[in-house]
Amino acid sequence: MFDGGMTMCFHTVNCPQIIGNISKNRRRSRTKLNPCFAVKMCSILLQSDESGNLSESKKISSSYSPQVKPQAQNSLLSQANTVGIIGGISVLSTLIFLEKLVWWSSRKGEESVPFVVCSDPSIDGALASQASIHSSFDETAQNEANHEAIVRNLRHKRVFLEQSGASCIVMPCHISNAWHQQISEGCSLPFFHIGECVAKELKEAKLKPHGTGSNVRIGVLAATETIAAASYQDQLGNQGFEVVLPDKATMEHILIPAIESLNKRDTEGARNLLRIAIQVLLIRAVNVVILASDELQNILPREDPLLKKCMDPMDALARSTIKWAKTGKQGMQKNTC
Repeated sequence: MFDGGMTMCFHTVNCPQIIGNISKNRRRSRTKLNPCFAVKMCSILLQSDESGNLSESKKISSSYSPQVKPQAQNSLLSQANTVGIIGGISVLSTLIFLEKLVWWSSRKGEESVPFVVCSDPSIDGALASQASIHSSFDETAQNEANHEAIVRNLRHKRVFLEQSGASCIVMPCHISNAWHQQISEGCSLPFFHIGECVAKELKEAKLKPHGTGSNVRIGVLAATETIAAASYQDQLGNQGFEVVLPDKATMEHILIPAIESLNKRDTEGARNLLRIAIQVLLIRAVNVVILASDELQNILPREDPLLKKCMDPMDALARSTIKWAKTGKQGMQKNTC
């Protein structure tokens, strides 16, 4: 999705674009069924309650049977490369990630990566409150106090997926990954951090710094500067990148109004404001701008040249997950891409 003198090739897929406002006042989106989704896969979509107990499961098919785990008699899935997915801030954002996972892993006629999804609509509201762009100081403090309950809930989901037969864990959610370390505590499986996956791809791209700076600068745009950006700051810093966030004026007068315009279905207004926010970071000599909010995805049209300077973190997470599942890295250490 972006350039900048990179020496590696990022996958681009000509697949139907899911367009929708993934926010509190989201619009309904419809996607036509594509023949490429008629792939053989053994995956399970699960819904659990707050304690992580299974409420209902439905097996889609059973035509895929790679290496079987010897201890999998009590597991829902037995494949050694089963991916466990903790649902994101909304069902729609989770489905968008699943579209990438299924599409990209099966586009060469191969079997789709097996996966099990834990979807808990009851937690959507809690995560959405953490991502609110209109939280007052008191509400923000309350959110910080309540995040322990969210972490506890997500940890239950992680344990549930481990017991269901997953061999690795991913969370396609910008907010949840801010608490990755707490959620992954005690996990014996590889648990991908979205920020680490992004940092690794950028490191492999061998970007060169713009201007006189010695470090490559990476911009991060997120609806919630403190929470969502935290998913990326530490991981990018560990790889030697300098993280650049929008200043207060850009947040208040450009980025937040862009999301508000989208909520009001003013697509053109949202596009113009997002373009300005990206340009502000590019002027500050960043090589790449990470769009670290679901609300910011799909605002700009595909042909917009600014997208060449932007990166969708979910793409990096999907690519890392598929690489793990396809290359037999089931023995890799946890919490790494």
